[in-house]
Amino acid sequence: MNPYAKPKEKRVGARRPKISHLAQSIERRTRRERQAEKEAVAAERRAIKKAARRHLQKQLLEELEQSE
Repeated sequence: MNPYAKPKEKRVGARRPKISHLAQSIERRTRRERQAEKEAVAAERRAIKKAARRHLQKQLLEELEQSE
């Protein structure tokens, strides 16, 4: 954190104010439901990355075997 930052500039990162784009009366999901949805998306992305890494590793090994 910058010690010379202005008061509003210090509110960054995890301590930044949360912005809600929907009114409280419109938003029907609870905090736990939103968090679960967010974690599900993150888990799906991790699975995609893992599959891609395995595919690339398999492809690399096949190319090495062909070159020998």
